Amino acid sequence: MSDDRELLAAWRAGDLRAGEALFDRHIASIHRFFKNKLGDTDAIEDLVQRTFMACVEGRDRFREDASFRSYLFGIAHNLLCDHFRERRRGRRALDFEALSAVDLGVGPLTVIGQRREVRLLLEALRRIPLRFQVVLELSYWEDMTSFEIADVLGLPAATARSRLRRARELLGEEIAALAGSAELRESTTANLERWAEELRVGWLRDDDDGDDGDDDKKRPRGRSRRRK
Repeated sequence: MSDDRELLAAWRAGDLRAGEALFDRHIASIHRFFKNKLGDTDAIEDLVQRTFMACVEGRDRFREDASFRSYLFGIAHNLLCDHFRERRRGRRALDFEALSAVDLGVGPLTVIGQRREVRLLLEALRRIPLRFQVVLELSYWEDMTSFEIADVLGLPAATARSRLRRARELLGEEIAALAGSAELRESTTANLERWAEELRVGWLRDDDDGDDGDDDKKRPRGRSRRRK
């Protein structure tokens, strides 16, 4: 099986099958990245497609010492921020260290068949500032280290570690505010990694990517879809 770098080079050279292989390998992770920050299915699918197409268009920005996964998530993160800025065009500049997904107008989500701790964690994540939500979800759902998160966000490793610590503090505060009972607060905070994993394989399960049975509609098409 070819590694990510080989597939990316082949896709850039015009091999659409290599692009499809990259897409299949990383689609679930990129979909997860957008889902809890947007909720809008059309917006999610659009940003997923744009993320993969930007891999081809931004070839000069890919550092050879970086992993393809970090490069991909870095693109996704930039597109997410641009998406919110475009929605708020004409208003004052957005501060992603202060504004949460809820503050940015992301509507409520329906989570069926999940434990109450899982539902609480999901809601608390969406209510902490976006900058901190991003680092926690990369850590919980993508199992990224602080070094990998730093690479995604273009931060020094020490800054990424500090941001992770602060994100956990903010999440704990939000869980406490939303829990409604000491019992639920304690059962949620004591097993955060367990509930995060249940979210990843349940509500954010790999097959929950809007697949309508027609894979060709979901795959990148190469350079023909390049934005002007």
